[in-house]
Amino acid sequence: MDFVSTRNKNLTVNFEKAVINCLPEDGGLYVPHSSPDLRKWILYTGETTTFASIAGTLTNACVNDEFSPVICETIATKAFPFEPVLKRLDSNLFALELFNTPTGSHKDFGISYIVSCLETILTMKDQNAVFLDASIGELGCSLARAIRGKKHLKAVLVYPKGMVRGLNDEDFVWNGGNVYPVEVDGTENDCHELVRKIFNDTAFSAAHNLTVANTANIGRLLPQMFFYPFAFSRLKKTVSGDIFYAMSTGNYSNLTAGLYTWKLSLPLSGFICPATDEIKVSPSGECEIMDSMVDFLNRGKADPASPSNLERLEDIFHRNSLMLKNLVYPAEVSAEQKSEACRELYMRYNISADSHTSSAWAAAKSRHEVIDDEDETVVLVMRDHPALDSGWIKHNTGFAPEMPQNVRDALKPVNLNRKFLADADELRKIIESVC
Repeated sequence: MDFVSTRNKNLTVNFEKAVINCLPEDGGLYVPHSSPDLRKWILYTGETTTFASIAGTLTNACVNDEFSPVICETIATKAFPFEPVLKRLDSNLFALELFNTPTGSHKDFGISYIVSCLETILTMKDQNAVFLDASIGELGCSLARAIRGKKHLKAVLVYPKGMVRGLNDEDFVWNGGNVYPVEVDGTENDCHELVRKIFNDTAFSAAHNLTVANTANIGRLLPQMFFYPFAFSRLKKTVSGDIFYAMSTGNYSNLTAGLYTWKLSLPLSGFICPATDEIKVSPSGECEIMDSMVDFLNRGKADPASPSNLERLEDIFHRNSLMLKNLVYPAEVSAEQKSEACRELYMRYNISADSHTSSAWAAAKSRHEVIDDEDETVVLVMRDHPALDSGWIKHNTGFAPEMPQNVRDALKPVNLNRKFLADADELRKIIESVC
């Protein structure tokens, strides 16, 4: 699988380049150029196939001949000592839990994978790289955990003041660790702007092998493809009809990754999601993407600090417009519908559902004309541990989910006792110091 920019199909790069130099110079985002047909392998998987094994096989498919199958398996095995959990709620409803991870966030899957990929690549090349990301806590905590002990990776993390969470003293560069956290006396948007300024200096970014751990990097997005073959491996002997995935949209990364797996020939019938300002329901009930009215070349650069995968979605649909109508089913969801969905999941299935999961379930119920056959199955994607949204859940159900210790640790505030970051020039000096 080679990769091209959403804005230039004539420039083809391999997996290694797409992951290390994660932002194309034309301002677009890297996307798969072609997709192998993995139907036979997908149908061969079963309940005993581990998530790491699925990840290893799909990694091998993505990198073609760049790495041996053994290296691909090693990358996946190191990345995934944890895996999702698929639970049956009733005859036609399943929950895919993505929060059984070190920090309770689905982001652990993507971050652990990209760290494992990069450490392997950089070891073979005898090079180093630096993650530069803005964080309000969860990304930083996940990344710090993933790069502990790594020899070729460091991370510079920019936080709004008071938002450093989940880091340990041994994580800090000044204590021999791999993370250099800095605080800004400002907002999350101020942090994003500093990161943008650094990446806009393309010569500096290239000289210091800067990359990101968010989904602007295709290497962070690809592992979210693994969720769907994993779910199918558990469903294939249990269900016989169509399979629909209901999910919240977020920054559209899980939806984009799901569509990529469909292109790999994964059996599924569609994705149901709450409508947003960008993904709407047409008067005829079909999906329409509002940004598609503006040509890619007339837009600003893709944001390395706070990415949206909407451009990747548009790229898929530009190549195959029928996918938009026949695979993505948005639904308008009101606040009351979302609250009612939360209460229903709790009362009927004993599921504590956060606002994102509840919104996805409300959307699935609204699109009953899509899933009206008794043989059709809905998989409800639960991204993060419900305890992270305990206040909202308690407001709707009267009960707050218990918070496990690993989630408590990820939320633990950290006092850096260091001066605030002044400007982009000071951030450049910090990056130079860790290289």
